[in-house]
Amino acid sequence: MTFGEKVLNFNKSLSLKAKLPNGVVVMNPFQDDYAFSLCQRFYTQFYSDSQQRHIILGINPGRLGGGVTGIPFTDPVKLENFCSINNTFEKKTELSADFVYRMISAYGGVKPFYSKFYFNSICPLGFTRDGKNMNYYDVKELQESVKDFIVQSLQKQIKFGIKTDITFCLGEGENFKFFSRLNEKHHFFKKIIPLAHPRFIMQYKRKSLDQYIHKYIDALGYS
Repeated sequence: MTFGEKVLNFNKSLSLKAKLPNGVVVMNPFQDDYAFSLCQRFYTQFYSDSQQRHIILGINPGRLGGGVTGIPFTDPVKLENFCSINNTFEKKTELSADFVYRMISAYGGVKPFYSKFYFNSICPLGFTRDGKNMNYYDVKELQESVKDFIVQSLQKQIKFGIKTDITFCLGEGENFKFFSRLNEKHHFFKKIIPLAHPRFIMQYKRKSLDQYIHKYIDALGYS
């Protein structure tokens, strides 16, 4: 079984049965046949091999990116323009995806990047409340509800052929703190390298965009 086939099997099986706080809605694009067909094309195109990769972990998918396409940090526009996968989704862009694909281009493009790295999130399914993105750690009750799901998801993904010497955590604040505590208990990875979250960069540090891209490239170069 290829790396990509393992990812697809994992995605298809994702189901969050935890009791969630009032008003919190789970986004699961893998239950949509069309979105999943795009995932099949993506993971067949870039992951049809059995080589090991490092995992880069965000927070959880957003409603304009991975929450729609099923492909982490990839909105419908990037899916077409960078991955050559046409789609009928509304062509809205996501700030995080904007940064990620600038960084991937600086790295050398999608093929060399995805041959070495695999994106997902600490929580592989995203959340909304009142139609807005929500992070798994925004409400303590939600964080506690999804903790077991997060642990099980990480354990399953490591079996894809994920290198465990180092991993990269997008988000230097709450995401890194939570992940560090979890890693201390479960020993998923020997080292976690925190990086500024793409959305934070695009929203608050856009003038330093090139510097952050270089920071990412430098950090990923150590892998």
